[in-house]
Amino acid sequence: MELSSKLTLEMLGKPFLLEKRIELLHAIEKYGSISKAAKAVPMSYKSAWEAVDTMNSLSPQPIVCRETGGKDGGGTTITAYGKRLLSNYALLKEEHDRFLKRLSEATDIQSGAFETIERLALQISARNQIQAEVVSVESENVNAKIRLKMKSGQELVSVITKEAVENLQIEKHQTVTAIFKSSTVLLSRDNDAKRAENRLKGTVTTIDKDIENAKVVMDIGNHDSIVSVMPVSVLEGMEIHEGSVVTAMIKANDVMLGR
Repeated sequence: MELSSKLTLEMLGKPFLLEKRIELLHAIEKYGSISKAAKAVPMSYKSAWEAVDTMNSLSPQPIVCRETGGKDGGGTTITAYGKRLLSNYALLKEEHDRFLKRLSEATDIQSGAFETIERLALQISARNQIQAEVVSVESENVNAKIRLKMKSGQELVSVITKEAVENLQIEKHQTVTAIFKSSTVLLSRDNDAKRAENRLKGTVTTIDKDIENAKVVMDIGNHDSIVSVMPVSVLEGMEIHEGSVVTAMIKANDVMLGR
């Protein structure tokens, strides 16, 4: 027994791109004829044109263009906009299939045990969640060192197990989410601090305090922010204020990755 699901995109509250229509568009692109495309899918000629008319009507730009004359009464082509839609749908379909695979692995359908599904909808409490591109993956005996490049251009290193790399299917050039708790972020006024492998420079934008703790938010560039939580006494001793230039230090083992 397997899990399956059709991927359908809606526009204006109506079905727009269905898998059957995607098959039709690919066939039109291949044959340049709606009659041949309809036979290949298969569907009736009338149904094929109805599907095309519906997609063109709902779309902000034409997806299929019909040309008069030629063999079989005229050719049919996919517009540049339509080709982009096919490309984007393929990416969505890949992610959709990956989700179904994870869902299947998280459940025992045969026994009816669905308790572990909840972990797929898990909300992470860690305040720091930053998207980054994988620069390199260096595997060792047990662990792997993942080098990441954030939107700011600064690099971050994460050390996770080789098993985690395989489970997440982490590869070079992929986009992942770096996750780390605010309590693991140490701040320093010394730009040359070497107490941690990851040293990220930024400017303090906001500071919120209560009686015991302070939350410091720093901008590290290109709309990326990092949050650090520390005792108020430590903050005051470091004389950090809004506008201060600081260095955030995070141990590589404290940086988790998600996809």
